[in-house]
Amino acid sequence: MKLIRFGNPGQEKPGLLLEDGRRIDVSDFGQDYDEAFFGGDGLERLATWAAANEATAPTVDESVRLGPPLARPSKIVCIGLNYADHAKESGAEIPKEPILFFKATSAIVGPNDPIVIPKNSVKTDWEVELAFVIGKKASHVSEERALEHVAGYVLHNDYSEREWQLERGGQWVKGKSCDTFAPIGPFIATTDEIPDPQDLKLWLKLNGELIQNSSTQQMIFGVRTLVSYVSQFMTLLPGDVITTGTPPGVGLGFKPPKFLKPGDVVELGVEGLGSSRQIAQAWK
Repeated sequence: MKLIRFGNPGQEKPGLLLEDGRRIDVSDFGQDYDEAFFGGDGLERLATWAAANEATAPTVDESVRLGPPLARPSKIVCIGLNYADHAKESGAEIPKEPILFFKATSAIVGPNDPIVIPKNSVKTDWEVELAFVIGKKASHVSEERALEHVAGYVLHNDYSEREWQLERGGQWVKGKSCDTFAPIGPFIATTDEIPDPQDLKLWLKLNGELIQNSSTQQMIFGVRTLVSYVSQFMTLLPGDVITTGTPPGVGLGFKPPKFLKPGDVVELGVEGLGSSRQIAQAWK
């Protein structure tokens, strides 16, 4: 299944994207895509409901805004420098263990909402990433059982303010958590839709120019490893998002560096997970 949420910000309703491209309203299913949904039998019940009702469910017009495809999770856990070439372009050593940091959940927006360049920002940057959603509480999970705790996969743009991330005391979260810095979607694909998360193409264009073009084959630490590793340090709750790092091609890596300006258009996608588009706006 492909899970969507649609409607005005803060008023999103749950929906599904069907194989024929039709978007349907599943409000009558009776539950949003939140911790209780992912942690219970929500996916199974939704599949049963959809099989019986998708033909008659209301259609969601293409003009209706897509919101983030899950209700605000308890946390977004980010993995830094998880592609060797990106570590190199950032002037960093290849990590021996996953680098963990957080992104504030208040940064989450819909996949095609504007990216707002923060007040006083001069180094706002982009990062196309594969993210995944936890489907079952995870604490001290083995790698062998790790994928049992994944509900699905989703496209994420991990926007960053590099000056605040790297030049303001070493706290990455400061440069990662600004409003609009976590566009997620357009949909969550359940695990049956993505048989191998380590073999997905991902790309990003800036103003029509392809500048990130890679594959999740190049990840240093794969999804299975990340679920197990992160669960050694914190309990992962259903609905939590783990975002797995970006390949080379970020603005920081250009010589000279290249950062977002108002009016810039960022388009990105991950194979099997659709695409998104954000237009940069100045802070007001």
